[in-house]
Amino acid sequence: MKILHTADWHLGKRLDGFSRLEEQVDVMNEMVQIANNENVDMVLIAGDLFDTFNPSVEATELFYKTLKQLTNNGTRPVVAIAGNHDSPDRINAPDPLARECGIILIGHPNELIHPFKTDHFSITQSAEGFIELAIDNINFPVRIIHTAYANEIRLKHYFGEDKEEQLNHVLKEQWKKIADEFCDENGINLLISHLYMNKRGAELLEEPEGEKPIKIGNADLVFSDGIPPQIQYTALGHLHAFNNIGTIEKPVIYASSPLCYSFSEAGQTKYVALVNLEPNKQATFTKINLTKGKPLVRKTFQTVENAVNWLLEHPNTLVELTIESETFLTTGERKALFQSHSGIVHLIPKVKNQMADSNQMNEINLNQDIKELFKDYFKSKNANQQPNNELMDLFNEILND
Repeated sequence: MKILHTADWHLGKRLDGFSRLEEQVDVMNEMVQIANNENVDMVLIAGDLFDTFNPSVEATELFYKTLKQLTNNGTRPVVAIAGNHDSPDRINAPDPLARECGIILIGHPNELIHPFKTDHFSITQSAEGFIELAIDNINFPVRIIHTAYANEIRLKHYFGEDKEEQLNHVLKEQWKKIADEFCDENGINLLISHLYMNKRGAELLEEPEGEKPIKIGNADLVFSDGIPPQIQYTALGHLHAFNNIGTIEKPVIYASSPLCYSFSEAGQTKYVALVNLEPNKQATFTKINLTKGKPLVRKTFQTVENAVNWLLEHPNTLVELTIESETFLTTGERKALFQSHSGIVHLIPKVKNQMADSNQMNEINLNQDIKELFKDYFKSKNANQQPNNELMDLFNEILND
């Protein structure tokens, strides 16, 4: 059996003022094409389906359209869970209609999906946080332990002072109970969740820049040793880089986001995971590159001229641009940069001596000419940097008004 695992779509996401919706349309189409070309039997989407609790009409339309296409006219089950960016109730709202199309939407952890049947598959058993599917042309049951994003509020469980330890305990016991009851060697056994998970004792994995924290401060860390031994493959969402935090024998995979969503992800290749599974055998997976979307690029230049030349040669990018210079950028220089490229997200002027101690107190002669006083004031606020001629001309205009 082949499964396509993806996560962290963040539909409706913006990069500061830049909409990513057109890129998301392209990469969703690419994902549908991969599913069809690879003849996958099921699709798992591990949370953060949208970027906000109240996504735009356009993002919502893209979501439902993509899910419908991924089902291949209802012949392929698609299971999607909520992440911490998603409203559980909004994800659940269309579920009765979605089921008719072969889509299973799960908003809450411990969600109970009642058994139902479509023309091409059925839910044969279910419990809180668990479903078993019988799929046409697959001669064994497919068991899925599902845990949408979980915290105290969504689990409706008070954890006390040591929230992280209690969350790990609750999830481990819940997963063990389900696995012991339902997950034998006669079917394939999967876990899908949207959590900040890592190996116990390993270096912490970095959360994406701009990611809404799973809790105030830092995320409750869930350890991978809580995954039951019966589970052959764990499909995770939340971290945006592809990573196997499990083993070759028991993969625990972050599939990555479909696009680079912040400059901390600049240069990352994005993937979907293609998983091959059989009962009582080791899961194998390959990662398939996603190629759509504009590259996010961080560039530093010493001169505006060099920056403009590079920008003109790379129009189809989103850029964080740093200019290192002896003085601050003039209005004309800023205009030249922005006119040469429509995708400058951040422009960072960096004066070369800015590392000087800008808080150093210097004696100022208050009997000086007001222009000299202004220069001294400017230097005290800007790492001892002299104001440029354009700024002084503007100051003179103000004086003469």
